[in-house]
Amino acid sequence: MLVSDYNYNLPEERIAKYPPKERGSTRLLVLDRNTGFIHDSHYRQLDEFLNPGDLLILNDTRVMQSRLFCKLPDGRERELVVLEKHGDEPQRVMYRGKLHDGDKLFIGPQADKKLILVKQILGNGIAEVESDTPLADLAEIYGTVPLPPYLHRDATNDDKKRYQTVWAKNMGSAAAPTASLNMTDELLDKLRKKGVIIKYLTLHVGLGTFLPMRTDKVEDHHMHSEWFHIPEDTLREIKNARRIIALGTTVARTLEYYARTGKTEGEDDIFIYPGFEFKLVDALITNFHAPKSTVLMLASAFAGWDYLKNAYDHAVAEKYNFLSYGDSMFIC
Repeated sequence: MLVSDYNYNLPEERIAKYPPKERGSTRLLVLDRNTGFIHDSHYRQLDEFLNPGDLLILNDTRVMQSRLFCKLPDGRERELVVLEKHGDEPQRVMYRGKLHDGDKLFIGPQADKKLILVKQILGNGIAEVESDTPLADLAEIYGTVPLPPYLHRDATNDDKKRYQTVWAKNMGSAAAPTASLNMTDELLDKLRKKGVIIKYLTLHVGLGTFLPMRTDKVEDHHMHSEWFHIPEDTLREIKNARRIIALGTTVARTLEYYARTGKTEGEDDIFIYPGFEFKLVDALITNFHAPKSTVLMLASAFAGWDYLKNAYDHAVAEKYNFLSYGDSMFIC
């Protein structure tokens, strides 16, 4: 199975560069994965497609302000993105610009500069670093929102609020669970009133979100691990649910990892691609994903590539907005 098989034409003008003026005012493409039938709707009408007794599971991770602008001793600027840290493992960052083993980077005002030392360049734009002040603390003080690089712009004050879910709670993600960015408190209230059960889990979105697939064969790609936790009250509802709906690929991966391992906390490195058999997830709310990406592979595994590709072509023709700040799909 080739990565190049999972491609489609995404015009630049279809990529949403900014969040919609009003959260939740986006469109929703409903795809029946059994028939391929497509229905055009709006995100605020999501409640029309869910039923009393459905279990909707959300990711309550909170995005770190993990984008840091540092300087080398000669004044040249380097950009770092602080990546998730697992236990006692070394701290890693993504970097933009040239760096070498032993480079010293400084951040903060001249009178109180903080040192970040490059210990080792690991390849693929990843470096191992160390600092006297934990990088998570430096990110909170000096960091900005880690917008996806394809947006080709710096974060604004609006992004600090909009590149975060309305229920974000547990700090730790290097990127947002973007399928949740369109969800509002008002829509959650409508769903609850209809009888939809809403529960949460945590998966800290990490390195795997950023890394492109560098293999020719889908099966040769290795997913980086990400920390997750499923609370006891969520587990109880999972065991009794009539239909489980995952809000986003992060939730879908976590649930399917749990279904296969029985683990409710730890490191999740599951890679879902076509041919995968879903054991828990019955429906998926997700964004329109980039060509040849791991999240597109997951959506393809759930919907079937032929049906998904047809839906994507329809969305391009109907001028849907794509990627993190764009419109959404409900695959059922």
